[in-house]
Amino acid sequence: MLIGGRAGVGKTSVGWEVSAVLRVAGVAHAIVEGDYMGQVHPAPAGDPDRSEITESNLTAVWANFAGRGYRRLVYTNTASVLPEATGMFERAMGAGVRIVRVLLTASDATARARLTGRELGSELEHEVANGIRRARLLDRRAAAGTLRVATDRRAVGDIAREVVAATGWAGAAAARGVPL
Repeated sequence: MLIGGRAGVGKTSVGWEVSAVLRVAGVAHAIVEGDYMGQVHPAPAGDPDRSEITESNLTAVWANFAGRGYRRLVYTNTASVLPEATGMFERAMGAGVRIVRVLLTASDATARARLTGRELGSELEHEVANGIRRARLLDRRAAAGTLRVATDRRAVGDIAREVVAATGWAGAAAARGVPL
């Protein structure tokens, strides 16, 4: 499962809540905050957008998870829902990987309010402006079949349950009578 969206939309919060819902349902999974997979400075030579190091790190981390029997990944990252990200996940996880994309959305006002509460350093205005640009890009270019989920004025638990329902992962848990 790939959870994308602009800064301040709730990707990390929803990702952790998705993990909580899956734990309660007894669904084995791993969770990765994709932003950390390429968080280096300066960018590696020949990799200005850090995509190569991100893919290399994801491949290594997924190999560790898969080696221990995990088959489901919750991955949060702004641009993960774009079509051009598909190759990275297929190379890291295997060509037959089933990808469920979720684009979280929020109004500019909601995203700004969330970022204002979160960004305590010098990055607030940069994050707000970049978030507006990214929201427009993601809205136009998200891969076909991407589930779009509005997060304005919604509880994170409700959002997470909607996202989990889209994966079908909890079907076996529901059949066992575990509530979602």
